[in-house]
Amino acid sequence: MGKLAIVTGAGQGIGEAIAYRLAKDGYAVAVADINRETADKVTATINKTGGQAKAYYLDVAQRNEVFDLVAKATADLGELAVFVNNAGVAFIETFVDSDPQKVERLLDVNLKGTYWGIQAAAKRFIKQGKGGSIINAASLAGVEASALQSAYSASKFGIRGLTQSAAKELAQYKITVNAYNPGVVRTPLRDSIDETTSKIKGLTVPQQQAKVLTEIALGREAQANDVAKLVSWLASSEAEYITGQSIMIDGGMRYL
Repeated sequence: MGKLAIVTGAGQGIGEAIAYRLAKDGYAVAVADINRETADKVTATINKTGGQAKAYYLDVAQRNEVFDLVAKATADLGELAVFVNNAGVAFIETFVDSDPQKVERLLDVNLKGTYWGIQAAAKRFIKQGKGGSIINAASLAGVEASALQSAYSASKFGIRGLTQSAAKELAQYKITVNAYNPGVVRTPLRDSIDETTSKIKGLTVPQQQAKVLTEIALGREAQANDVAKLVSWLASSEAEYITGQSIMIDGGMRYL
């Protein structure tokens, strides 16, 4: 058994691209997702193309399921090297009319799910005694809050805070904790966001997308693989002196 990377929300979108990239980098990949069908599809693709992967099904909002994931994946695939807290959900609604159940579910998945992932990975890394890398999905919306995404923005600001706090505590164990802040990435989730946003603003979907594109200095939306490349680097020895950082990957939408 070799080095293991666990990726949550790996069944589609950014998580799928991260799973493929880490498999290419030589990791055995635990493809973790709430959706069995998509997790199985990604796993099969990795295995058919010469990599090593196994699917795991969980709801990251449930702490015990996250800890079970780490226990099962390390038993199956080897010592943990990288844990990517990628799983997340989003919805578009005005602040004053946001559905309480949607808000609670989003915070449970995005914020608490990341908290449990950091905990579970850190405990395993400490037990192994060799350090490791934890990488979290933050967002441009966690740097500058987005209208119509109040709960999502709050969760991503929170993830940046978790990243910094965990990095400070875990450095003594040679565990790095970083985050990636994507801007506009063309995924199924983004398609849904564009559809709802355009309706609220009275625009067509192409008009909404064109408006957003004018804010991107490099003149194009990101592809999921753009984010996967950054995660690959953060997981590598090349980034071993980087911790507590939330790195922008937005094509120049905002500058820190």
